[in-house]
Formats: sequence, structure tokens, C-alpha cells
Amino acid sequence: MNSENNVVLDLSLVFSVEVMDFCELLKKQGRNILSDQLFRSGTSIGANIQESQGAESRADFIHKLKIAYKEASETEYWLKLCEMSTHYPANMSLSVKVLSLKKLLSKIISTAKANKSGSSNEKNSQSNN
Repeated sequence: MNSENNVVLDLSLVFSVEVMDFCELLKKQGRNILSDQLFRSGTSIGANIQESQGAESRADFIHKLKIAYKEASETEYWLKLCEMSTHYPANMSLSVKVLSLKKLLSKIISTAKANKSGSSNEKNSQSNN
């Protein structure tokens, strides 16, 4: 895929940098454990999306994006904890962005799955001819 037109990859990179900045704020406040968890899951989203660009097959592509989706869900959880706690700072911008990433990943995964089954049907109909 051409990274110049890859919206999900671009968004995940920007999101990762913003997560890194928020984690630094958390660390400065002595919130190291949550910061580490959020850092791992939040930056893993983009890493898995990047890895999907070199997938060996459509199934591998889908699998890597599913991992990115799971990491986004975990990131959403850590951000919700921050929002709900009176002792942690919240970052509503990251919460909105992770939801957008999840929606985009979900759409890409479902489209890739539909294309996969569509190409299987085409192969079956071609082999029957």
C-alpha cells in the first residue's frame, strides 16, 4: 500500500505520538504503571497497522489489523480509567481519536473479509466453468 494515501496509518502515527506525550505527563505525576500500560497498547496500534502493510496474505493482513483493533480497545480502557479517576488526568482528545481508529479499523477489517470471501466465490465459479 502507498503510505502517502494511507489514512489509517497516518492517523495511527499521529495518535501514537500523542499517546507518548500523554504518557510523559502521567510519568511526571508519578503514574508510571498506568503510563507504561497505555504506552504499550497505544503505540502498538500503529505498529500493527504498519506491520499489516507487509502482510503475506489477505488473512495475515486481517489478522494484524484485528490485533491493532484489540490494542485500540485496551487503550480505550486505560483512557477510560483516567477519565473516571479523580487522581489521574483525563485526555478526551485521545479518547475520541481511539474511537475513530477503532471504527476505521473495523470497517477495513470487514471490507477485507468481504473481499476475501468474494474472491473465493469468484475462484469457485471460475473453476466450475
